[in-house]
Amino acid sequence: MKSAIWIVAAALGAAASTAAAQPTFGNPSPTAGSATSQQANAAADVAAYKAVDYVNKGRRGPDLVVIPGDIKSNNATFTQKFGPNNVADYAELELSQANFGVLERSNLGPLVNEISLAYNLGDPDKARQTMQIGKLKTTKWIVKFDILKAEQISEVKQGFDGRHVGSLLGGLIGGVGGHATGTVASSVQTREATGVWLIGMRYKIMDATTTEQVAQGYTEEKMEIGATGTSVMGVSQSAKGGVGLDTMVQRLIQKNVWEIDSKYK
Repeated sequence: MKSAIWIVAAALGAAASTAAAQPTFGNPSPTAGSATSQQANAAADVAAYKAVDYVNKGRRGPDLVVIPGDIKSNNATFTQKFGPNNVADYAELELSQANFGVLERSNLGPLVNEISLAYNLGDPDKARQTMQIGKLKTTKWIVKFDILKAEQISEVKQGFDGRHVGSLLGGLIGGVGGHATGTVASSVQTREATGVWLIGMRYKIMDATTTEQVAQGYTEEKMEIGATGTSVMGVSQSAKGGVGLDTMVQRLIQKNVWEIDSKYK
């Protein structure tokens, strides 16, 4: 009897453990486990989202609303991919992770536009009128995040073309050996390119009652994108990667939220 009870208990424990485990998913790629797959996955792991251990997350922060900020950059690559609402979405996520009382814009509906207008114009009367509605009454801060800079500041390319060297070796050595050496040397092609972006973000905290600025801060991050390629006798190898714009914006948000959490909570 005891044995049967123990077996049932063990089975229930295993089932509970399985139910509590985070879901995992397979990889149907035909190259899964190959050298190229391992290299690509290693690069992706470096760029993957990493939660920040905010120093004061054990203490609840003020109730706040994140309003869409400004995108000051004129870079077409950035502005086509990002708008103020994308940045505000990341900000709501990270401020919630830091244990601030975030009233999400999706719950405010058309009020978001009224709130944004009041605080961008610095109109305390309009702000007080708007903040007397429903859940907004407990709001202490209005926070916005602006992209002030997003530009590619440098790009370096280099490579090697073996065709000229192959012709020279073939002529110097001569004969069958020279021809073979020249053919191999001519087939060698290498290329490498690296581009670096600089992205800067500012945050502003405004008093929900007076619209006055409580605090502000600014941070920058470099984003590097690179590509390499090699070809010898028809055998080629190439790699391309780097941290994407989405990841860079999220990391800048995390740095700014870390500062807000550590200094102003």
